[in-house]
Amino acid sequence: MNKKPGIFLLFIVFLLFVTLGDTVLPEPMKSASYNTRTGINNFVIGLFPDWRPKIDPKQRTQDAIERTEGNK
Repeated sequence: MNKKPGIFLLFIVFLLFVTLGDTVLPEPMKSASYNTRTGINNFVIGLFPDWRPKIDPKQRTQDAIERTEGNK
């Protein structure tokens, strides 16, 4: 038995539910679609932490230029 067509169809239905569900479906499913999409968005955003450089990149460049000029 080949399960790929069934899994593919289920995946397409899930994508349509998440992307278009809150505009097309009636109220109980509308809020479920919105909550699912919000949860997925928050999960993906949470995978990438908020990165801040320890040193200002401009200052780091200035320090490198001064070190290079000082060695000449």
